[in-house]
Amino acid sequence: MPYGEPLVLPGDSFRILHVSTGNVCRSPITERLTRHALAARLGERVAGGLIVESAGTWGHEGAPMEANAEAVLADFGADASGFVGRELLDDHVIRADLVLTATRDHRAQVISMGHSAGLRTFTLKEFTRLVRAIDPATLPDPVEAGVVERARSLVRAAAALRGWLLAPSVEADEVYDPYGAPLPFFRSVGSEISEALDPVVSALTGVPK
Repeated sequence: MPYGEPLVLPGDSFRILHVSTGNVCRSPITERLTRHALAARLGERVAGGLIVESAGTWGHEGAPMEANAEAVLADFGADASGFVGRELLDDHVIRADLVLTATRDHRAQVISMGHSAGLRTFTLKEFTRLVRAIDPATLPDPVEAGVVERARSLVRAAAALRGWLLAPSVEADEVYDPYGAPLPFFRSVGSEISEALDPVVSALTGVPK
């Protein structure tokens, strides 16, 4: 199998859950940018083994994405269609293999729900920082072992590093809420999210941007 087309075993999957407050701004942007980046690196068929979802701790159940969030996704060429807001439920956390939150407060709320979520829940920027410190050579080969096993190993490695690689400041782990802000601020947040996602997607897939 050519490099860049990792194997996904039938029925094998890895769920990534992005969490923010209302699930109409930050987490939809992060969800759709993650899907877009995975498909660009792996192709739609192979990326299907990595399931990307989102929800909100005070989620606007059934609500559409904010118009400015859609505009940000359009800037990146990512698909905003068909999105529906969700309130974060226990089942979402139970099924997730990796939970990435917009802020530390969201992370604390997810962990407080239980379900052994602590070792697989990070803020997005925290996970990015940890991933940058992991030697890709120590992770399973995405072609031989598959992207799902590689993703599981990445989460375990990041969890092991968490107590050793602290944030330089509280703000370093936060993605601030653009709800109600003008489009330029949404675009700034979108760029911030995209920059944080790039090393994560590279580590997950073994395929550089």
